[in-house]
Amino acid sequence: MSATWLFLIVLALAVAGYVVGRGRALASAGGDSRHLHSLPNYYGINAALFVLVPSLLLLAIWLIVQPVVIESNVQGMIPADSYTGSGELSLIMSDVRRVAEGLNLAVAQGVMSNEAVAGLNADATNIRERLGEVGVALGSDVGPSTLAAAQEYRSQSGTGLWVRNILVLIIAVAGLALAISRTNKEFRARNTVETVVLLLLIGAASIAILTTLGIVLSLIFNTVEFFKLYPAADFFFGLNWAPSFSGRGGASELGVLPLFWGTLYISLIALAVAVPIGLFAAIYLSEYASPLVRGVAKPLLEVLAGIPTIVYGLFALLTVGPLLVSVFGDGGLLGVGWMGGGTAVMTAGLVMGIMLIPFVSSLSDDIINAVPQAMRDGSLGLGATHSETIRQVVLPAALPGIVGAVLLAASRAIGETMIVVLGAGAAARLSMNPFEAMTTVTAKIVSQLTGDADFASAEALVAFALGMTLFVITLALNFLALWIVRKYREQYE
Repeated sequence: MSATWLFLIVLALAVAGYVVGRGRALASAGGDSRHLHSLPNYYGINAALFVLVPSLLLLAIWLIVQPVVIESNVQGMIPADSYTGSGELSLIMSDVRRVAEGLNLAVAQGVMSNEAVAGLNADATNIRERLGEVGVALGSDVGPSTLAAAQEYRSQSGTGLWVRNILVLIIAVAGLALAISRTNKEFRARNTVETVVLLLLIGAASIAILTTLGIVLSLIFNTVEFFKLYPAADFFFGLNWAPSFSGRGGASELGVLPLFWGTLYISLIALAVAVPIGLFAAIYLSEYASPLVRGVAKPLLEVLAGIPTIVYGLFALLTVGPLLVSVFGDGGLLGVGWMGGGTAVMTAGLVMGIMLIPFVSSLSDDIINAVPQAMRDGSLGLGATHSETIRQVVLPAALPGIVGAVLLAASRAIGETMIVVLGAGAAARLSMNPFEAMTTVTAKIVSQLTGDADFASAEALVAFALGMTLFVITLALNFLALWIVRKYREQYE
């Protein structure tokens, strides 16, 4: 039984618990809800929560823990001489999982029986070809150790699946029985439900906090490991970015300054496009546009926020880049020869600025509309014109929110990857020329983690150091924005 079917069964038990709990409570009060401590619905919700919460909590924990435990058990079956590092072991375990999934799929489709799967011999059977028949593609042939590990992985997964299903159903039924047995007219169902809901809210908040803490700790630990392998001074003050993976040459040069310069340069161009256009659009829509125009223009602007970034990247690569070359390149319209190719800082910055327009305009529009109408009326009543009221009253009052919108746009620009990869190129350089190809921190994080370096090497761990440094810089920007917001709020509150 899959997790989906198990969830549906538990949900059906919860619905049944709601109906039975509500009916039992009313029956204990002689059908008169006035004799109940709580409203009838609370008794039903109490029974449903006793079914759902413990069983789904167990299911969630099991789905997380089981693969980790099984993989830990199966790893011991891989000969130590078949890999040289954790990176190669991860690749082997990935093949083990794919073979196990392929064997399950072959059994499900009737291509092989469970007995045939158990009797497979890697030396006598082309496992790769057999799994290819059911749509599972493998990059290399399956060796005896990989096949044995996959068979054990599949066996333990099947056993874990049955144990999980039985335990979840037992807990769901036990919760239903306990809730029904406690249901009577004196039972304080409302208090219990509110306590459970409060605990769920605390749990949700704790998950968010712990997730953030986990991200930060993973960055810190891996950054510390990186600085054990590579000098911090060379990383923070190095002017050259030239990672050298194993077998590709000499020592790596991992100076971060070219990457942060590219990130800053592209983000500044993007903000120079997005902030004026977005802010002017927000002012027009909130202060000048008629309801009809606003009702059409605002949704059209917000459509830009729903376009995938890969589409913006293709737009930069296929449209904006060639257009800029036709104007600023050799033989272009201006004949200046500044731009040698379509991938450049200007290309990525312009397209990223277009992408950020709805972030600035939508948030700024909401903030401007939130300014009390009494402030506008007071300004107009004192003889100020409409434009003077906007410049001297509305915008200063809305400035904290506008700063927040710009900060959000800046954070979005700093974290963008696909537009940079397709529009700006991959060259790490320090240059003031906006028509040259450059790259950013996020683009290099992706390239370092998808390279062929072992995860214990400096070439892979540098991605975490880049992420940690970017996190600290973004956090500093947030503190700066909060300081600005507080300063202006003191002035207008």
